[in-house]
Amino acid sequence: MRIAIYGAGSLGTILGAYISKAGVAIDLINRNKAHIEALQAHGAQVTGTVQFTQPVTAYTPAEMSGQYDILFLMTKQQHNVEVVTMLKEYLAPDGVLVTFQNGLPEVQIAEILGEERVLGCTVAWGATLQSPGVCELTSEPDALSFSLGAITERRNKHFDKVKELLQLMGTVDVEENFLGTRWSKLLINASFSGMSAVLGCTFGEAAGPRASRRIVQALIKECIDVCQKGGIRIEPVQGKDIVKLLNYTNPVKKALSFFIIPIAIRKHAKLKASMLQDLEKGKLTEVDAINGAVSAFGRKVGFPTPANDRVVEIIHKIEQGELKPSVDNLKYFN
Repeated sequence: MRIAIYGAGSLGTILGAYISKAGVAIDLINRNKAHIEALQAHGAQVTGTVQFTQPVTAYTPAEMSGQYDILFLMTKQQHNVEVVTMLKEYLAPDGVLVTFQNGLPEVQIAEILGEERVLGCTVAWGATLQSPGVCELTSEPDALSFSLGAITERRNKHFDKVKELLQLMGTVDVEENFLGTRWSKLLINASFSGMSAVLGCTFGEAAGPRASRRIVQALIKECIDVCQKGGIRIEPVQGKDIVKLLNYTNPVKKALSFFIIPIAIRKHAKLKASMLQDLEKGKLTEVDAINGAVSAFGRKVGFPTPANDRVVEIIHKIEQGELKPSVDNLKYFN
């Protein structure tokens, strides 16, 4: 069986290191030549909440050959049609592509590959690429979990193997209501990642001060409200019912929700949003597939999402050089 991670940046390199450490052959593929050369020369160096160095097999896309039974997709979504169309020739006829991307990417990918060749996975942990070949795990070791699911009732033949591979790093929850699981991750990304990018800080720093926590709470509330309006049941995260914990319909529950927010994110407090990492490198972000997805669904179901709309607006202005990630951006939410 041939397995690869396409787009092996911070998350993919660490996942690949864990799988390789268990003795399973897996190829790590990335366009970043400096990163690939460092992996080839020195192995994957994992720092942060765990520390180890693991020899890995790494290639650039130009060096790919043959077909894979399992492809883990960890690129940004902006070029999904182009990337997935290219990967189609490298995927075995009965192979499966597992997308780890943010937002709701499975439907678009299934249009290219077919529903039975697509699985979706969300991760409840974070990482940062510190330098070529060096990735920092920013979540605690006991918070390394995955949620795996399909958009069709008939699962691909490799489903159990995918689950087995992910279990080499952490726990795996198989989700029957995968759309609800996607929205669980989208809620976290829209609120904590959105504010991390807007303010230029970690998740914990966004959730701490009252002024920024107020916006985080508003972003969470909008996600919950649009799902309720659209008939989507948001799934628990790592056993915690985030709707029950963070939703509110009265001042007392709102105050309790506000109090809980920093506690709820404490195991991922050091995490820096990938959107912020992109902004720091002068790259475009996935904000349209994250906060923009909440806004788009809000428009579809007829529910306003002013906080998410504003995050999209601010991040686009940062991309265009009109603003910088800064706590000063809080003034645009008043």
